Amino acid sequence: MTLQPLVEMTSISKSFGGIAALENVDFQLRPGSVHALMGENGAGKSTLMKVLAGVVQPDGGMVRKNGQIVRFASPRAALDAGVSTVFQEHSLLPNLSIAENMFLGKEPVTRIGTTDKAWMERKAEEVLCGLGLELDPATLVGNLSIAERQFVEIARGISARADVVILDEPTAALNAADVEVLNAQILALKRQQKAVVYISHRMEEIFKICDTITVLKDGRNVDTVPVSSIRPRQLIAMMVGRELSELFPPRSDRTEGDVVLAIDGLQLTPDARPSSIVLRRGEIVALAGLEGQGQRELVRSIVGEYSPHDGKVAVRGREFALPLAEQLGIREMQALGLGFVPEDRKLEGLFLDLSLAHNLTIGLHSRHFELKPAAAHREVIANSMKSLSIKAARPSMPVNALSGGNQQKVLLGRYLALGADILIIEEPTRGVDVGAKAEIYKILRDYANAGGSVVVLSRETLELIGLCDRLYVVHDKHVVAEMPGKSATEHAILEAALHS
Repeated sequence: MTLQPLVEMTSISKSFGGIAALENVDFQLRPGSVHALMGENGAGKSTLMKVLAGVVQPDGGMVRKNGQIVRFASPRAALDAGVSTVFQEHSLLPNLSIAENMFLGKEPVTRIGTTDKAWMERKAEEVLCGLGLELDPATLVGNLSIAERQFVEIARGISARADVVILDEPTAALNAADVEVLNAQILALKRQQKAVVYISHRMEEIFKICDTITVLKDGRNVDTVPVSSIRPRQLIAMMVGRELSELFPPRSDRTEGDVVLAIDGLQLTPDARPSSIVLRRGEIVALAGLEGQGQRELVRSIVGEYSPHDGKVAVRGREFALPLAEQLGIREMQALGLGFVPEDRKLEGLFLDLSLAHNLTIGLHSRHFELKPAAAHREVIANSMKSLSIKAARPSMPVNALSGGNQQKVLLGRYLALGADILIIEEPTRGVDVGAKAEIYKILRDYANAGGSVVVLSRETLELIGLCDRLYVVHDKHVVAEMPGKSATEHAILEAALHS
C-alpha cells in the first residue's frame, strides 16, 4: 500500500527583487523515505526548503503537512510542527558551547529558574555519542574544525523531535568515514518512518542513500524519479541540460617542468617523521589520505598558518626556514607569486559584504599605499568574469549574493589577477554543483597548461584522482606514498593510508 504524503508542496513560487527563484514547483515527501533534491547552484533547492522550514514566505502556492494546509511564519513554527533543518550555511554561535548551541532557544531550567547546563551537556553527549563523536559538550564551537561543526549542526537537527528532517549539503565538510556514520543515522530515521530531504552534489551518496530524486532547474521542476530508474549520467544531463562526457579535462602530456615549490624535512610535530614534497611547473599535485592525517597542517605550514616543528620550504630556489611568521608568511609567499585558497571561503577567503569587483581586485589594491576604487581595475574585472565564466548581473553585486560555485571562482580569480603562478587550494569544489565543478576543473587545468602549478587538498578521493597529475598520500602527519594520477585508484590510496 502506498503511504500518503507527509508533506505536499503545490505550485510554490517565490521571487527576489523581480527575479524568480521558484516558479510553480511541486514537491512531495513520504514517510520512511530519503528524497534527494538535486540541481545546479541557483536551481531553487535551498529556497524551496527555506519555504518548508519557515525561513522564507512563498509568493504563491500551498503547503500541506499530514493533509492540513500550513503556513510557517518562522523557523520556530516549522520546528514546532515537526520540520527540522540543517542548512548548508553554519548557524552555530562560536562563542557558545556545543551543548548551548544544541539547545539554543529551548534551554531547560532548574528549580530555581537558572539554565540547567548539566542537563544540556548530558543530553548533548548522548546525541553526540549516538553519532560516534567523542566531543566534549562544553567545548566552544569556535574551537571546532569545520567537519566537527558540521556534525554538531547535524546532531542538532537529528535530535529535534521532528518527522521531517532537511539535510542541505550535510557531507560537504565530512570525510568518507564520517559520511558512513551520517548514513547510519539517516537510515535509522527512515526506519522510524521519518521523511528525510537530502541535498547533495555527491553522486555516490545520492545513489547509495536515497529512494527518490527530484530535479530542479532555473526554479522549475524537471522531473521526479525513483533512484532505481536512473543512472548518474542521465541525472547529470537532467541537472545541467547537457551530457557531461568528461567531468575532468585531459591531463597534459608535457614533460616534467622545473621545480617551483620544494618542501624538505618537514616535521609537523616533534614526534612526526619528516616529509619532502616537490611541485613542478605545469602540474597539479594532490595531498590525499584519510581526514585529519596532517594534509591541512602541511599546506598551511607553507603560508604561516601553522607552525611545524622543523623543515624548509623553497619557492623557485628561495629558501625559508619553517615555521614562518604567522603575520608575514602569507604576505611573503604572495609576493613570490603563491596564492592560498582556504577551505572556508566565507570565513577565511571572501569579504562577504563587499562587491564581487572588490573581492576580485583586493589583492591589487594591497600593492598600493592608497586604495584605488574598483573602477580603476575595470578591465581586470571584466576579463576575470569572462574567462572564469562568473555568472553575476553586475560586478557591483555583493559577493554573498552569488552561488557557491561563482564565489569560488571569484576567490580563484583574485590570485589569477595578481599573476600568481603557484596555487594552494583546500577543497576546490566544496558546496559546488556538478556543472560548476567541471568549470573549476577546467580553470585549474588551463592554468597548469599555461605554466601554473597547483597543490590540491580534497576529501573527495575521486576528485583528486581525476584532476591531478601526481598524488602524495599522507598518514600520521607525514607522506607515506607517491603515485601518478593516471594510475591511481581509491583502493591504492586507501591501502597506502591504512597500511603505511
